[in-house]
Amino acid sequence: MGRPKKELNKDEFEKLCAIQCTQAEICGWFDITDKTLTRWCKETYGMSFSETFKLKRGKGKVALRRTQFQLAEKSASMAIFLGKNYLGQTDYDYQKKEYQDKLMELKEREIKNKEEGW
Repeated sequence: MGRPKKELNKDEFEKLCAIQCTQAEICGWFDITDKTLTRWCKETYGMSFSETFKLKRGKGKVALRRTQFQLAEKSASMAIFLGKNYLGQTDYDYQKKEYQDKLMELKEREIKNKEEGW
C-alpha cells in the first residue's frame, strides 16, 4: 500500500497558473513532485501540466493587460510602452535622420565628382 493520495485545491492551482508561477513553484506550493502534479492534471483536466498551464494562465494575462491599460490612462511611460508593443510605434530620431541625409548627399556628390574626373 502506497502513500495517501495528495489532494490539491483546484482553485489555488488555477490562481497560481494565472499569476504565471512555474511548475517548480507550483510543486513547491503544494509540496509535491512534478510527476504528482502531471498525474493530477491528467486526472483533473484530462491534459498534461503544460497543456493545462497554457489554458489556465490566460486569465492572468487578461488581468495583467487590463491593469496595464488602466495604468496607461495615468502614466505616460505605460502608454508609450503599450504603443510600442501593441501599435508598432517607435521613437523617431530627427538628428539621426538629418545626419543620414547629409551623409547621403556627400556620397552622391563624391560619386558625381568621380564621374566628372575630379
